[in-house]
Amino acid sequence: MKEKQNIHAGYYSEEELKGLGISKIGKNVLISNKCCIYQPDMIEIGDNVRIDDFCILLGKIKLGHNVHIAAFCLLSGGAGIVMEDYSGLAQKCSLYTKSDDYSGRSMTNSTIPDKFKEVRSGEIVIGRHVIVGASSVVLPGVTIGEGASVGAMSLVNRSIEDWTVNIGIPCRKLKDREKGLLDLEKEYEKEYRNGCGYE
Repeated sequence: MKEKQNIHAGYYSEEELKGLGISKIGKNVLISNKCCIYQPDMIEIGDNVRIDDFCILLGKIKLGHNVHIAAFCLLSGGAGIVMEDYSGLAQKCSLYTKSDDYSGRSMTNSTIPDKFKEVRSGEIVIGRHVIVGASSVVLPGVTIGEGASVGAMSLVNRSIEDWTVNIGIPCRKLKDREKGLLDLEKEYEKEYRNGCGYE
């Protein structure tokens, strides 16, 4: 008889998750044991969250329910990152809440004290049902509105409207995004509440 595969192999156990020192953590959370987490006391995680291999989480980060962060993502949350319910990042996305000045007017890099630098800083907000495509970069102060999608390899250097499809370098609106997934959300929520005690 074929042995049952352990689908949670490679993820922290519930006991190990408690030992990471994360400020707030929900139910049914899967975090790869190859993920690097810095300043865990500044991180909040909701229910049904999955974070895959080789991700780096640093600083003030708040993840809602049903959030997926795929492999090799960087969340640099010095000025704060919020990912709302049902949002996700595909592989190799990078979110930067702080950025050096590239003009040459000031010094750069993390070894230099702030008084010698001009740092651009701002919270990043990823709205409900947002999906950000592989290898995209999100810069400081950006809000990606509810239901928006960002195509692969995009540079998001300004905020994005709700329920739009966006792509490019720099990222720009391509068209409106359909809202059929909202009906599916209702079905999912009903089924999950009945079967699993969603709160």
